[in-house]
Amino acid sequence: MNNIELMIEHGDLIYQPVVEEPVCWETERQGVPGKLTFSLQKDAGLNFQEGDHLFLRVNEKQVFYGFVFTKKRNKDGLISVTAYDQLRYFKNKDVVKYKGMSASELIKKLAKIFFLRTGEIADTKYVIANRLEQDKTLFDIIKNALAETLQAKKELYVLYDDYGKLTLKNIQDMKLNLLINQNTAEDFDYCSSIDSNTYNQIKLIYESQKGGGIKTYPERDISSIKRWGVLQHTEKVDNPQNAEEKAKNLLSMYNRKTRTLSISKAFGDIRVRGGSLLPVSLDLGDVVANTYMIVEKVKHTISADMHQMDLSLAGGDFSA
Repeated sequence: MNNIELMIEHGDLIYQPVVEEPVCWETERQGVPGKLTFSLQKDAGLNFQEGDHLFLRVNEKQVFYGFVFTKKRNKDGLISVTAYDQLRYFKNKDVVKYKGMSASELIKKLAKIFFLRTGEIADTKYVIANRLEQDKTLFDIIKNALAETLQAKKELYVLYDDYGKLTLKNIQDMKLNLLINQNTAEDFDYCSSIDSNTYNQIKLIYESQKGGGIKTYPERDISSIKRWGVLQHTEKVDNPQNAEEKAKNLLSMYNRKTRTLSISKAFGDIRVRGGSLLPVSLDLGDVVANTYMIVEKVKHTISADMHQMDLSLAGGDFSA
């Protein structure tokens, strides 16, 4: 049995309403806030508004701390609620110019500007020389900083909200010993393709701001082009430094089939969130997945007598 505790703070009052089951908690690895959805019956003693804080605990484990954003009602008095964690405020747009700053320092700076609480922020160490982000969401600003860090240091970091505190971790510190196989997953959906995010020719373009013209940095795989035709990715770069290396890294990353793997109704584990690393062992027909894979997206569906997860996984030749 699962013990579900959901509390809503309204001013100085704290309510523990009777919640219609199930409760759904969703997270993704990047670019999306954590979301909690649930329904409850309106009663005379219950009063809460958009912006109110709420938190969820399952079996005494802290799961979600966030804010009410949407309330929907029907004629039967049922209120459907959507709440988001702090990352919802990373949808704000801004103009940010920074110099000689790591992604970790940038996150702390933005958190301070937007009055957000921080927890454990891993030191990404790599210093970004300078960057100007104009009319970009905070999600995109951080995504670009972490992408540059990944290209330079070959280390992937995950930003998430840990029960009301912004947290940044190296993905290697997010491994869980939870095996996904034929016994723990009710069903899976597997697809292989070269139709999306597959490129065998890379062209990076640098346009000098001082009238120096345009310079390109190409990389290609002839054998792959003979098999699939030319699949080209073109991208502008702000700085020519390391552009050749970046082009090679992009070709190495994208010159392959994309394989998508989604798992339905796996046994639930509340530790799993977007960015977790899980061991996967599945025979998919044309390939056997037997490796750690990244959770790109997870939806937990929780009731008193049931907890299941729907997962989108990436890793190796797999992408979300």
